[in-house]
Amino acid sequence: MQASELTSAAVPPPIVAEQRAWHLSIRTQFLVLGLGMGAWGAQVPAVKQHYGLDESALSMALLAAAAGAVLCLFTAGMLVARFGARHCIQTAGLVLFSALALVLQFQSYPLLLVLMLLLGAGSALFDVAMNSEGNTLETQSERKVMSGLHAMFSLGGMAGALVCAGMHRLVVPVGVQLVAVALVLAPMMFWAAQRVTSHRLAADAVPPAFARPRGLLLWMGLLTTLGMVAEGAMYDWSALFVRQELHTDEATGALAFAAFSAAMAGGRFVGDWVRGHFAPVALLRRSGALAALGMALALTAGAPWAALFGFMLVGLGLSNVVPVVFAAAGQVPGIPAAQGVAAVSAVGYMGFMIGPPLIGVLAKATTLSAALWTVALFAVLMALAARSVLGRRD
Repeated sequence: MQASELTSAAVPPPIVAEQRAWHLSIRTQFLVLGLGMGAWGAQVPAVKQHYGLDESALSMALLAAAAGAVLCLFTAGMLVARFGARHCIQTAGLVLFSALALVLQFQSYPLLLVLMLLLGAGSALFDVAMNSEGNTLETQSERKVMSGLHAMFSLGGMAGALVCAGMHRLVVPVGVQLVAVALVLAPMMFWAAQRVTSHRLAADAVPPAFARPRGLLLWMGLLTTLGMVAEGAMYDWSALFVRQELHTDEATGALAFAAFSAAMAGGRFVGDWVRGHFAPVALLRRSGALAALGMALALTAGAPWAALFGFMLVGLGLSNVVPVVFAAAGQVPGIPAAQGVAAVSAVGYMGFMIGPPLIGVLAKATTLSAALWTVALFAVLMALAARSVLGRRD
């Protein structure tokens, strides 16, 4: 990293009043999505019990969510360009929170698969739209804001899991919990969406449905996938691991996801400072090693408190993988920054959604504890691959 970049990161230009309100609205949307996904992650054990599922059937439900997200990613960029981020966030939020509220209201497994498909599609479009706004704000304000925005998502994930843990302690029925979360988050989403831009491109300027990654962008996408498979696995399996493998109650299980999200949020809040002091390869190597160490501790210690601490290390290790690789994708020579980030994020997000069902398939064949060693393996592979993919950026 050049000295001029360090200076720019240390003394960014001020944000004007209009950009400050815009920034607040985007931060709120990241928080809202994090709260929703945190509540979902904390309730995965309840879904398993409610529908009487084994790991294989649960992994199929998670795969349905992954399928909804991946299918949406093929058109999300085009939808945001054609209809604007505001309208995409509002539509995606309605789909997401409706699915979240209904997921524990029925007993039909086929209906669960449909709801998971909608939950995945809604979360993917929501994610693409708000990240598009964040990238636009970062460009216009000439400030690094993406790590801070993603920190709000992680903070929301922690808060959503903690809220569910508290409601478990108060013996609130799990179905009521998710309805309450949806009813609170939907108005927050609509309020913040009023301050999000909704620019639409002319028909002839709308990009193709999917920015196909090739060459270096493809390798960057695969590098991101290694980190996001591990992150996705934590979202959907950490609570169940603590609940089932360590024989704790539902509230303690919810704390597993909260611990992971808290560490991710902390790492991202200081992420821009960290990126200014470590080269990308060095940072990713340390990140992968820390995540692998944390996962090994969680899986071998055999005590709930040790597992929670291990998940915190995993969250801290994975916290800045996306900001580092996305920043590199925006600097590939000859590729517009937005196109590079879109291509890499599409591949990486697939990893985020595919990770949970992959763990489920492996858990069915072995045990959940054995399957979660995949997280440590992927973290190590990410550390080893960092120089091959990003070495030229030191």
